[in-house]
Order: sequence, then C-alpha cells, then structure tokens
Amino acid sequence: MNAVEKVEGLFDCRKAWATTLETLAADDERIVAVVNDSVGSSNLGGFQNAFADRLVNVGIAEQNMVGVSAGLANGGRIPFVSAASCFLTGRALEQIKADIAYSGYNVKLVGQSSGIAYGELGATHHSIEDFAWLRALEPLTVIAPADPWETEMAVRWAAEHEGPVYLRLSRMQVPDLGPDAHGRRDFTPGTARLMRKGDDVTILASGTIVHIALAAADALASDGISARVFSVHTLNPLDEAAVLAAAEETGAIVTCEEALVRGGFGGAVAELTSSNRPVPVERVGFKTFQTTGSVDWLFEQNGLTPIGIADASRRALARKTG
Repeated sequence: MNAVEKVEGLFDCRKAWATTLETLAADDERIVAVVNDSVGSSNLGGFQNAFADRLVNVGIAEQNMVGVSAGLANGGRIPFVSAASCFLTGRALEQIKADIAYSGYNVKLVGQSSGIAYGELGATHHSIEDFAWLRALEPLTVIAPADPWETEMAVRWAAEHEGPVYLRLSRMQVPDLGPDAHGRRDFTPGTARLMRKGDDVTILASGTIVHIALAAADALASDGISARVFSVHTLNPLDEAAVLAAAEETGAIVTCEEALVRGGFGGAVAELTSSNRPVPVERVGFKTFQTTGSVDWLFEQNGLTPIGIADASRRALARKTG
C-alpha cells in the first residue's frame, strides 16, 4: 500500500507536508519529527537524511510515541508526530487526551492515510472515527486540508501556532483547487474557504472530498440549481459564522466527509444549526464500519461521488420547499 502511482494533474498531500516540514526545520532547530517506524509512509526520508538527530523513531509503539512527544514539547521542542491515522488516533487516544490536549502541550499530531485510503485493508486500517474523537477535545485544533496548497499552509501555521494541533492527511491524489471564489489564496484556520458562490443550497465539504463537492455543484448547475461550496478545512474550531450564514441565506445544507457522519463533521454542523438556525441538513459520509474494497468502490457505495452529493443536495432542497 506504500506505492502510489502518480496521476497527471493530481497531487499527494503527503509530499506537500514532508517538503514543507523540511523547509521549516532548516530554519527552526526546535522542530523534530517523531514516528512509529513510519519514515517511509510519512515521506520523511528527506527529513531523516537532513536532520538525523532530530528524528525520533520509537518503533511500533503509538502510545509511547505520543508520550515522548509531550516530553519533547515540555523541553521546548516542536514535535510533529507522524503515523497512520488509524493507529495514531485509535491506539493513543488516551495519551492524546491526557498528555496533549488536557495538558495543552505544543505537539502537532499528523495522521497519515486517513479516511478509507487503506481501502482493501479494511476497517482495522480505516480511520473514519477520528473526527468524532478528536473534535471533542476542545483545545485541539483539528485541520483536514483539501489539497496540497492547504496542506502546506496548515503545516506552516501549525509550526507557528503555540498549542496542540491534529492534521488529517490523505494518501489519495487530489487536484490543486487554486484560489477561492474571490480569487484569493487565503488560509486561516477556523475560517472556511468559500470555493463557489450559490444561493439555493450550501455544500460544506472537509478534506480531500472538496473537489468532489465542486463537481457536484457543476452537476447541479446544469439543472439550474445554484450551490454554494465551502472547503471547511478546520473542524475545531468550526467556522460557525459561515455555517449559520449559509443556513440563513440558502436554507439547506449538505455536509460531505470521508468519515463517520455520527459525531463527525456532519454531526458538528447539525448540532450548530439545530440550536441556532434549524434548516434541512443532509450528511454524506460513512454510517458504520466499512468493509474491504477499493477507495472508489467504497466512495460509490456511500454516495461520496458528484452524483451522490448532488442527489443529497436535491433531497435537502426538497425538504426546504416541502
């Protein structure tokens, strides 16, 4: 599963994270990498070659890995902890809660190959619960970049930010989404990026699903439906102002995530709107554990396609008007 075939016009966000970290580490000797025997899958071979004395490999021991990173942060270092997301968040959840979030240590957790990127390896290797688990830990900033540019910006911001951060990266190749709907390349954690203006329905997408949401908006436009699209790269803190404005102005919302909708991104939006501006909310994502299968097949089965998201938008519109 480590070999990823390069597709023309698409990019692996893990490359962006690794090259950015190397650049930052060259200027700041406080930056260290902590891994669980995952130098290769974390794309940290270059970092290891350049900064061998600043890469800590604890072996396959995720709980110790997070504990070690807390100690490094306590000593003034800026540890970036990189591991497969399923193991980092699942095995070390107690340490993430107690050693990092509760203690507020300046640790950057980087979950690699998140969602169902390890498709054929099945539920044990899927990481679709992490949104629900980690967004509940209030001090922890949770970011899921949509493309390589958002990934680079998120890594740069995390290095400068004083506090715990979780970066959720995928191994799936995605397009560079370019500027937002205003022609800008702004990235501010906690502020959703408006990717497409629209008045009939709002599609809120998080992570590498955003380009699929944009394709769904294209399909809706062909039917005369105007869909507003946001890249909601930050789940915690959520851009509540953008979500509530979308509810007020379009009256219907669709959330899209490569994660469990229960307690995840869709859950966060539903909590917010139901308490402040009740509108129809359709949630597209996973409802339970996923079986083995290719990523494309699993996406198809769960409506994470342009057609599936467009259909969810039509259901939201029908609820709004009916």
